[in-house]
Amino acid sequence: MKTSRNNDMLKNLLGIEHAIIQSPMAGGITTTRLVSAVSKAGGLGMIGAGGIAPEELRKMIRKLKKKNIRSFGANLFVPWKFKVTEQGISEAYEALKPFYEKFNLDQEALVPVSYEEVENKFNEQIEVIIEEQVPVCSFIFGIPSHQQIERLKEAGIILIGTATTVKEAETVERAGFDAVVLQGAEAGGHRGSFLDPVNDSLIGLMSLIPEAADHLSIPIIAAGSIMDGRGIAAARVLGASGVQLGTAFISTEESGAHAVHKNALSADRDVPSVLTRVFTGRTARAIKNTFIKDMSELAKGMVDYPVQRSLTQPIQDASKAQNSTDYAMLLAGQGKAMARYVSAAELVQQLVVETEALGIVI
Repeated sequence: MKTSRNNDMLKNLLGIEHAIIQSPMAGGITTTRLVSAVSKAGGLGMIGAGGIAPEELRKMIRKLKKKNIRSFGANLFVPWKFKVTEQGISEAYEALKPFYEKFNLDQEALVPVSYEEVENKFNEQIEVIIEEQVPVCSFIFGIPSHQQIERLKEAGIILIGTATTVKEAETVERAGFDAVVLQGAEAGGHRGSFLDPVNDSLIGLMSLIPEAADHLSIPIIAAGSIMDGRGIAAARVLGASGVQLGTAFISTEESGAHAVHKNALSADRDVPSVLTRVFTGRTARAIKNTFIKDMSELAKGMVDYPVQRSLTQPIQDASKAQNSTDYAMLLAGQGKAMARYVSAAELVQQLVVETEALGIVI
């Protein structure tokens, strides 16, 4: 096994006390309060910057710096080729019409974002990361250009990639990244697959970690519905140097998730989280609800991410405004029922105690 079970290297690399990383969830969940709280508790707080405008990202970074935290990071979405036509948008609107009518929403003309605009935004975000000297930067949906990686490394920024297969993890390592997040099939949120189709990349975390550990030299960070010390201990024993938790932090006090989202994690233990494209046009794991069931029959009436997300956002917002889970995108991993409604600092402390009680250092 090339990857050491000793996680000191990862903790020293990231400048943290505990190898617990708060997943950089986009869409307003990872507030500066949450990022700061996790970092102050000894973990690594991460900004979910994928959907944030470059200048807004800069403001968040500067606000965090004023909190005198030792280390924090930001996550960016690597652009991927997509093409959306006017006809596609028209068909998507037609499929969504019943849901708009349900909430008395107007279907306003949408000017879709182009790939060039997404790429320009990504490039500007990287400039902000470099200019503001963010300690850690992670990526999902792919790998930046060689030139961008070199510029980030020259600026002294620690780079973390995201992989859903061993092949992707090896690609991340060859690109010069310092560590890699292994996203198991259990994980909530969008799938980070970038080499193979999503359906060919759904490997359970407990199978993915040891196989990757046998082939990688860089530290492995395990992600995929880890909710307590038992999950952390299991990941560490299998070869992970640290863990990244998302769903576990959604329910914390500092999380920016809507109350409907927080409550839904454990409200009905029998409702599963499932893989779906209906909310955003890109495969993600979310709590199954009426919208997922109804829209799954209208899959042809969807467009690619991020345009599909723009089309469904009014419906999601309207559902939450009525305190209903039926039509809202409630991203969550398979371990959602184990959510705890505590502060982020309390959660980190509890995770450390639980893991150490099993004889494992985190």
